[in-house]
Amino acid sequence: MNPVEIITAKRNGEELSPDEIRYFIDEFTAGDITDYQMAAFLMAVYFKSMTTDETVALTVAMLESGEKIVFDPESKLYVDKHSSGGLGDKVSIILAPLMAACGLKVPMLSGRGLGHTGGTLDKLESIPGFRTDLSIEEFKAGVESIGCIISGQTPDIAPADRRMYALRDVTGTVESVPLICSSILSKKFASGTNSIVFDIKCGNGAFMKDQKQAEHLGKSLINICKAMGKGSAFLVTDMNQPLGQAVGNALEIDEAIAVLQGNAPADLIKVVLSLGECMLTMGQVASGEHALELQKSKIDDGSAFEKFLEMVAFQGGDTKSLTKKSPLIPAKKVFLVKSEEAGFIKAVDTFRLGRLIIEMGGGRTKLGQKIDHSVGFIIHKKIGDEVAPGDIIMEVHSSGKPPDDYLVRAFAGCIKIGEEKIKEPKLIKQQFK
Repeated sequence: MNPVEIITAKRNGEELSPDEIRYFIDEFTAGDITDYQMAAFLMAVYFKSMTTDETVALTVAMLESGEKIVFDPESKLYVDKHSSGGLGDKVSIILAPLMAACGLKVPMLSGRGLGHTGGTLDKLESIPGFRTDLSIEEFKAGVESIGCIISGQTPDIAPADRRMYALRDVTGTVESVPLICSSILSKKFASGTNSIVFDIKCGNGAFMKDQKQAEHLGKSLINICKAMGKGSAFLVTDMNQPLGQAVGNALEIDEAIAVLQGNAPADLIKVVLSLGECMLTMGQVASGEHALELQKSKIDDGSAFEKFLEMVAFQGGDTKSLTKKSPLIPAKKVFLVKSEEAGFIKAVDTFRLGRLIIEMGGGRTKLGQKIDHSVGFIIHKKIGDEVAPGDIIMEVHSSGKPPDDYLVRAFAGCIKIGEEKIKEPKLIKQQFK
């Protein structure tokens, strides 16, 4: 086969065979197809897209480019969850131990912050000693003994995806649905899961800005999972404002602990329980109202939090830091952003809030950059809430950079207040099982 002919065929909108796709990925992984040839291939896919059969073939080729973690392929208990990313999205940190407490096995490979959104691994690394670099053997042992592990992708898992994603990031080809699907699923299925529920965020703080885009991505993921013999479901959830109240690495760990101890913001627990109900259904543990009640019971009796502590201890984290009443990592400075007018919150610039976290040092502007886990904010007023002059809208946790006066103006500018009360956005926009 000739890589130039494959690139040309896709550039012309032709459907590639599984053998052609497998050859291209294998040769790229081996170093015999160059980065610039792969970049050309990615751009061709971006413009001409792929059929479901092509995307399945691409996912399988990327999956088989490295090692795979294998559990019992016949067991329904191995269920994972993936989010497309949003602000304040600490759901995985809550959901994995909650599902383990309910009897599922959750092998979760997660990522770091991407763009304006925070990363689950960065949040967990707020916990002193917590390891996100488990070996495949450690990962398997933890899932089997505890019921859940949240770790990072090892160099041996889907190496083709790692190199391809780096090229997508610098060639303007990130927002291609076939490339998004194959990237997500090659890593997820390499972790040994047999079913996945997808939380697809939609709104100004998400990568998918409108519901139509989100549904298209969800249905594409479902079709590929079905073709690969895997169980799947998806929810489209709102990201026009932060989920929960806390945003920022250590602050989100604090809030996740509060949820596991029974003190949850209404929007956050609704998303957690809805995703959990899907996971328990796919795992054939419980469904419907029984699944919801089972989750609530595991929070109420303390077993979900105990499972979280077990996971943290297994991954080298200091569990004592998670049982004290004080913040996990106190910020150097805490100041309040107050309303200057009366009215109702009508909009939140969630994307800009995410960029402000990065400006404060809570996210990266280049690969490998050290981040400040202490910075972030707690939002006290959300869309539809009434405010009066002097009411606290946000509590900002800062390291002192940028200057306080700049941050006050910037955070205040992310909140729009109007005279008329509006409805809060619908939290769960669609559910597909």
